[in-house]
Amino acid sequence: MKKEPYYDPKPVRYPFPSYTDEHYLVVKKDDGTVFDSSYPYVDNSKKGKRKKGWGNFLLRFIVYPMTKIKLGLRIEGKENLRKYKEVLSKGAIMVSNHVHMWDYLAIRSALKRKMVGVLVWKKNISGEFGPMMRMVGGIPIPEGDFKATEVFTKDVNNFLQTGGLLQIYAEGSMWEYYKPIRPFKVGPAYFAVNNDKPILPMAFSYRPIGFIRKAFGQLATFTLHIGEPIFPNKELEGKDAQADMLLRVHDEVCRLAGIDPKENLYNPIFHSDHRVDYY
Repeated sequence: MKKEPYYDPKPVRYPFPSYTDEHYLVVKKDDGTVFDSSYPYVDNSKKGKRKKGWGNFLLRFIVYPMTKIKLGLRIEGKENLRKYKEVLSKGAIMVSNHVHMWDYLAIRSALKRKMVGVLVWKKNISGEFGPMMRMVGGIPIPEGDFKATEVFTKDVNNFLQTGGLLQIYAEGSMWEYYKPIRPFKVGPAYFAVNNDKPILPMAFSYRPIGFIRKAFGQLATFTLHIGEPIFPNKELEGKDAQADMLLRVHDEVCRLAGIDPKENLYNPIFHSDHRVDYY
């Protein structure tokens, strides 16, 4: 029997941008932080570790229960975390669709690991929620500064090589309740190939909701699907290896989200792709 496709909330209240990687949320605050070559992208200072310790404490006892309630969260595929525990303990990259402001917290609640980071839009770190994002592993992506990018890349490589799990939103931005899987940017595959680390594909799908959640403005509840790690192809090198890995990861994220990769609206790899209005 053919599996029925997962529920599509078909959101119309969000101003999704023209390009699939653009942001539509407005960050109201800017604390003036400069993301240059002196910025600690992965803060391993005593103060930074202390803040992350507090962040892990808050996540475990307050945020994870709230996330489960808020999203109506269900998790499928936890057996893959157990099956590949040793592999993941040596460092890995996680890729999923980005469909809610709390979806990173949902992923962390499934992992229950302390050494987890997430690459984020730099405006989110200098904005009103920046301190909290840093506490839970936020790593800002610098823009327009070659030396800053070098330091950022070195910090990320070291994080992976020392056993960190790194969430990278390959779609480039958050579009709430959006079902199609948008094109992926090459970042996750670049770091995976260069560090010889696997990518753990994940995907969020949606379930219909009842009257109470609708009354509070929610469009659906969420299920997080966890797949099996995807490894770099050792027979390929450089950009060929990155493209190959990105294609395989995109296909698997589609499948986990209940979408046949051949029927997904978008190409797998980002090339300044425009939004497709499908309903």
